[in-house]
Amino acid sequence: MAPPRNVVKIAVQKPDAIPQLIRLDQAKPLAAVVKEVCDAWSLSHSERYALQFADGHRRYITENNRTEIKNGSILCLSTAPDLEAERLLSGLQSGSRERRRETLQHLVLLAPDVTFAQEVISRDGLQRLGTIIEDGDDLGEVLTLTLRAFLELMEHGMVSWETLSIPFIRKVVSYVNMNLMDASVQPLALRLLESVTLSSPALGQLVKSEVPLDRLLVHLQVMNQQLQTKAMALLTALLQGASPTERKVSVVSGGWMGEGAGAGAGSHCAPSWDRRMGVHGGVKSPKPPSHLSQHMLDYLWQRNLRQFIYKNIIHSATPLGDEMAHHLYVLQALTLGLLEPRMRTPLDPYSPEQREQLQALRQAAFESEGESLGAGLSADRRRSLCAREFRKLGFSFVLENSSREDKHECPFARSSIQLTVLLCELLRVGEPCEWDWAQRVWERGTEGQRGPGAAHTFSLSPSCPPAPGSETAQDFSPMFFGQDQSFHELFCVSIQLLNKTWKEMRATQEDFDKVIQVVREQLARTLALKPSSLELFRTKVNALPYGEVLRLRQTERLHQEGTLAPPILELREKLKPELMGLIRQQRLLRLCEGTLFRKISSRRRQDKLWFCCLSPNHKVLQYGDVEEGASPPTLESLPEQLPVADIKALLTGKDCPHVREKGSGKQNKDLYELAFSVSYDHGEEEAYLNFIAPSKREFHLWTDGLSALLGSPMGSEQTRLDLEQLLTMETKLRLLELENVPIPEQPPPIPPPPTNFNFCYDCSITEP
Repeated sequence: MAPPRNVVKIAVQKPDAIPQLIRLDQAKPLAAVVKEVCDAWSLSHSERYALQFADGHRRYITENNRTEIKNGSILCLSTAPDLEAERLLSGLQSGSRERRRETLQHLVLLAPDVTFAQEVISRDGLQRLGTIIEDGDDLGEVLTLTLRAFLELMEHGMVSWETLSIPFIRKVVSYVNMNLMDASVQPLALRLLESVTLSSPALGQLVKSEVPLDRLLVHLQVMNQQLQTKAMALLTALLQGASPTERKVSVVSGGWMGEGAGAGAGSHCAPSWDRRMGVHGGVKSPKPPSHLSQHMLDYLWQRNLRQFIYKNIIHSATPLGDEMAHHLYVLQALTLGLLEPRMRTPLDPYSPEQREQLQALRQAAFESEGESLGAGLSADRRRSLCAREFRKLGFSFVLENSSREDKHECPFARSSIQLTVLLCELLRVGEPCEWDWAQRVWERGTEGQRGPGAAHTFSLSPSCPPAPGSETAQDFSPMFFGQDQSFHELFCVSIQLLNKTWKEMRATQEDFDKVIQVVREQLARTLALKPSSLELFRTKVNALPYGEVLRLRQTERLHQEGTLAPPILELREKLKPELMGLIRQQRLLRLCEGTLFRKISSRRRQDKLWFCCLSPNHKVLQYGDVEEGASPPTLESLPEQLPVADIKALLTGKDCPHVREKGSGKQNKDLYELAFSVSYDHGEEEAYLNFIAPSKREFHLWTDGLSALLGSPMGSEQTRLDLEQLLTMETKLRLLELENVPIPEQPPPIPPPPTNFNFCYDCSITEP
């Protein structure tokens, strides 16, 4: 008999005791379950004990999370969380350094559990830890464990970061600014300051004034990935919190002095902070910064931050972590966000500034009237300048368009504007972002100290929709850190790509939107590959021509329809011979119906008509002249016959004798695409029956039909399209009954043969 659904079979462990195998009734109160376990081990005062998960993070079992207990779970009996919190906090007051270290180790282990954290915080555990951090008596392992425990408790969100005192923040800042400091302390101090900066505008100003940017740059240059990551986290936090009043900044002793950072005394959890910031025991979400500090980014770029990130972080021998990738994404978004004011500025034909910019652009690419190569610039200098500007600004686009036909000319100004809009959309420049408190999944994933039911860690981060092909906020492009003017460089490559795609599509003005859509897809697919440099981006995007885009679209469509699964492909291969026979039959029927062709005279005039068809027995081609406007002749009225058995070969295009050596004019090119001939023996000489098809479709039908008569494969484009259409239709018909049924990638394995075959029943033996 199966056990009830609310009963699970589990094991309970206890040090120095034999484990118990019990049936846990989820409907029974947890206190009663603990009492039964204690009674089995003859333990009194069951209220002093609690159950924990034995694996993972040793979380306490409560009424809220007991549903996570499954069949086969292993629990352990341990001290109740309130008593354990009291014991550990008492151990922090011990004068023995070794006991304090062991206490902190145990505290760090249990701090991620929300039940235990509530007990510690309710007993002023944060204040006791804050005192140890602020005193700074031990700068080694004890301080590291204290910072870690403090962060774990704060990240449950039960206490606001704004309640921290200014002396406490300054002490943590001093750990960041120290030269000789334990390598495990500074990443934790940086992590704490990052949370403070993102959570409290007032304390964030204090961090800005106390932590020099040059100091963060020093931490970034240390070959310690954890320290680099936390330094980058604080750097992006400072940039996110930059306000318009901080656009005018000054470097004081290598640091950036913000406004509004005051000094004063206060406890670690002073109520005055809550009253001043309007916080009542919770976390107040700051408004998103309306502007970014252009000067801060300019200063960082002048200090070669971009080059260092590109060479020593992105191209480091150590794999890039998820958290660092996120911060590089944020830094990229902040940098590109500086282009938003220019993007929002409309074109004003009466603006003197914009007219001067256009004039400077024109002079950079073209010589002024009356200006010679020797006037002011040497010939070599002028040549190098023009070559550079033509390449950079895309003016080869203009020159190439000047030699095109009017209907195929690509509008340069319209293309440039639309391409700029397209790049801003792909890179999400100016997109409205919701700045919210988001769970820092990467941090919890790397440290592995959160489980189901744990509280969130808060961080201010943009929750924009991800870029094409992106699923997380880590989708930064390495090439943007390889160029000083990455957006402008990308535009120069993209405008040349647009011109190339325009030519490949043989586009006209009416096709402008179609070309832009193809260019968008080319850029999006290439950006999704995350090329490491602009040159690699140029190579990859140029290797994605219009034809390849069409092929990829077709492949993706087939994937979505499930027609590329191995079993489906096998089915399609089995259907091909039958369907090719059907196409062959249709082609021969078309030849039997016959077609009117025009004759080409010596003067290239197509003024005479003749009719050709295949006999019903597929053995003779019959043909003859007909009058203009006459109805198609009957088979018996056609005077000429050509036995199929006499046909030697089928010729097409330039190989045909009636269009050979006619020059390379446009009219001849059109004839090449429609011309075909059949060669046959006429006595001792080789003769030809020449055709000019009335359309491309008729050309395909007749060449396929003649190939089928000669036993050759039908290789026309029309055959390929017809076969694909028939395969798709037939496959869907065969799979109608399997709708919404998953088709396995591999066939099920064939079971091995039995050890013997002594199971055959002999029907000839009659039963008694």
